Amino acid sequence: MLKKSLLALIFAVPMFAADKLDTGDTAWMMISTALVLLMTPAGLALFYGGMTRAKNALNTYAMVVGAFVVGFTMWIIAGYSIAFGDGGSLNKFIGGFNNLFLNGISWKDLSGTYPTYVFIVFQGTFAAITVAIASGSIIGRMKYSTWLVFTAIWTLVVYAPIAHMVWGGGFLMGDGTLDFAGGTVVHMNGGLAGLVLAILLGKRKGINKIAMKPMSIMLTSLGAALLWFGWFGFNAGSAFGANGISGLAFLTTAFAPAVAAITWLILEYLVYKKLTLLGAVSGVIAGLVAITPAAGFVDVFGAFIIGSIGSVVAFWGVVWLKKKFGYDDSLDAFGIHFLAGLWGALAVAFLAVKDNDLLWDGPLKEHGDRLAQFMVQLESVVIVGAVTLVGTIIVYYISSMLTGGARVDEESETIGLDESIHSENAFELK
Repeated sequence: MLKKSLLALIFAVPMFAADKLDTGDTAWMMISTALVLLMTPAGLALFYGGMTRAKNALNTYAMVVGAFVVGFTMWIIAGYSIAFGDGGSLNKFIGGFNNLFLNGISWKDLSGTYPTYVFIVFQGTFAAITVAIASGSIIGRMKYSTWLVFTAIWTLVVYAPIAHMVWGGGFLMGDGTLDFAGGTVVHMNGGLAGLVLAILLGKRKGINKIAMKPMSIMLTSLGAALLWFGWFGFNAGSAFGANGISGLAFLTTAFAPAVAAITWLILEYLVYKKLTLLGAVSGVIAGLVAITPAAGFVDVFGAFIIGSIGSVVAFWGVVWLKKKFGYDDSLDAFGIHFLAGLWGALAVAFLAVKDNDLLWDGPLKEHGDRLAQFMVQLESVVIVGAVTLVGTIIVYYISSMLTGGARVDEESETIGLDESIHSENAFELK
């Protein structure tokens, strides 16, 4: 029997449609949704676009925007139903199909204290940014048509079932896993999918032989600033109301990335004797990713530990792990999103405040047992990792088959995907 947690009350839609509308909560959730939307076609697109080579900058932006519009469309058509619908006998693993095209949901229905339609759009922005994160691993070598097909299928086959298992009434939610705003569902999921795609596609031509310098660190930094701005909606909005928990998440979302940026700069200086702007903003994103699963569960001390160590973990992944194993993760989606998200998802078991008004149902809330909660968190990251790994491989081969191969030809890669695919350039400087 599903535990009556805060999420169960919010997510059982439209079961609790008799709840009373709160205009303050409604306004906050609409603003939060707009903030999260800003993160993808503006923040992430600029963050990734600035880090890639000039000949692929426009394609990089297009990959992110394409992921958003396709992923969000698939979410409305079927993703929401799969994630938050009733799956009957299979509900532990997947939602149902009763709400395809939002069938059976009225504008009058509420999710707690705000309209269900707002909740649907809010969650849709999460689905869209998750697959967009994966694009950072494969910049410069994947067909745009394959990417769009991959996005459409992956959103339904991989993202939606994982969202259901963790947030929508599935068995991981029932076991009491703590994932406040998407450490497993979004960041581990998107980061690992990116790595899988990078390995399946193969390395970029000339990698480790020619310099592949970022086009514009300034654009990347602007993208990071927009991501941080939007992340307040991402994390504080996941309290599902203008309340004290959203205030806590707002604070930790401001503090953890600041600490992480300082940590990254210290590590960079110790290793390279340099202090770079790219390092600072990479630390910011690592800190944001790490605090995401814990934002509404930890205090300032917990945010400090999660942000600083999250930066160390991401730095290690970007600087050492990638070199050690030789995979070509173009923009370090795996190193920053998967590894920092993994750290945050596990750390919350030991750093969450023992306050029943904050915690969701689970071993920590029910018995004060941190070790048992850690085992639940470990179960969650293993299951999510396994589903992402297998699901991404399957969807990749299906998408490749449907589009006549996933990788661009050698000539297109040499010319650059801006010109060869889009017949456009990010900047016309002549």
